[in-house]
Amino acid sequence: MNKTQEKQLHLGVLLYGCGHHQAAWLMPDSSVERIGDISYYQSLAQLAETGCFDAVFFADNQSFPANDSSEMPAFWLDPVVSLTAISQVTNYVGLVSTISSTFSNPFIASRQLLSLDHITNGRVGWNLVTSMTDWEALNHSMTELPSHDERYEKADEFAALMNKLFLSWDSKEFLYDRAERQLINPVNIRPVNHKGIYYKVKGPSTTPKSPQGKPVAMQAGASKQGIALASKYADAVYSVSWNLNQAKKFRKKLEEQIKRNEDCDRHIKVFPGLVTYVGRTHEEALAKKSALDEKLPVETALKRLSFFLQQDCSNWEIDKKVPPLLPAAEFTGPVGRYETILEIINDTRPTVKELLGYLNAGGGHFTLIGTPEEIVDQMEVWLEAGVADGFNLMPPTLPGSLEDFVEFIVPEMQKRDVFRKQYEGHTFREHLGLT
Repeated sequence: MNKTQEKQLHLGVLLYGCGHHQAAWLMPDSSVERIGDISYYQSLAQLAETGCFDAVFFADNQSFPANDSSEMPAFWLDPVVSLTAISQVTNYVGLVSTISSTFSNPFIASRQLLSLDHITNGRVGWNLVTSMTDWEALNHSMTELPSHDERYEKADEFAALMNKLFLSWDSKEFLYDRAERQLINPVNIRPVNHKGIYYKVKGPSTTPKSPQGKPVAMQAGASKQGIALASKYADAVYSVSWNLNQAKKFRKKLEEQIKRNEDCDRHIKVFPGLVTYVGRTHEEALAKKSALDEKLPVETALKRLSFFLQQDCSNWEIDKKVPPLLPAAEFTGPVGRYETILEIINDTRPTVKELLGYLNAGGGHFTLIGTPEEIVDQMEVWLEAGVADGFNLMPPTLPGSLEDFVEFIVPEMQKRDVFRKQYEGHTFREHLGLT
């Protein structure tokens, strides 16, 4: 593989429980007993910073059904609170929190993110989602989630309002001029006067715009509405791509949607999810995956598949072929993951058990198994093809898989000049080359 001097990979890591593999908590060296301990997440973020990662990222789910004995309480801590604690023990790595437009108050959410952005001198990003489960709705005075279309209509207004609040005034208008007895310049601190379908907010924010202008905007929806939302507001998107073909299709959809917009020249960075098993030899890497797969509880895996497919899979015979599924156009659940499952089935024609094997770490994201050289070879293919500006790492185990990535894969990327050897800026926007 030739060195890619012009292009540089970006890296985020999604911190989740004791790892993304469903059997991670069962391993002898599992960190499961620490998932409620903030020092655990602080140490993971420090490890990512040692590897010069662009950002650490927290997903979120605002419910905990707790209806079976294997349900992981992975969202024990609020992501904004966790990232605030992490900010105190790190200096460079970006800090990305998920924010649900379906449930969040935009004035409060924008104030929290701006506050953390000031605390960190510009290291904050936010991932806009519309949420996925009725269980969450039941915690917010709703009987069920609004329809998919309504959620995205609300998300569009939410994102536009967040930008108004993020930029509502500049700290230079805080004058503290003792001689003139003038504390602020009220002429340039004006209400935003937002009056929409879902929100009426006078403004301005109580907090001035951040050192990086505004927090970096991320988005993760892969439906038609999700891509349209990202094309208007996102600086970068998280995506689910099982293979290069799917990654190309996603990039094409995103670029076609951008062309329909007023600002039709924007380049939005794409970060596919990435699951890695790395070893000094290919066999060693395979053994790491096999050790996890052997401990996978089939019942738990079937429940997770049921969620992805929005149907009960508990009675599926695991040694038979996957039953026929609806085409993606007729599916009403989270379409990105569903399309990935269809892609896996089309590629491999698996049995149910084989499909569970593909999905049991990260839910069908790009999965690489092998030596550092083999893994970086494939990462470069996606970079050169223009389908990935970087990757959002989803370690099968934590901290083990993240330690392996930092120890083995980061040096190989650096050796090929496709990844930074040290941070050159301070803000998250600088890390991503957005300034």
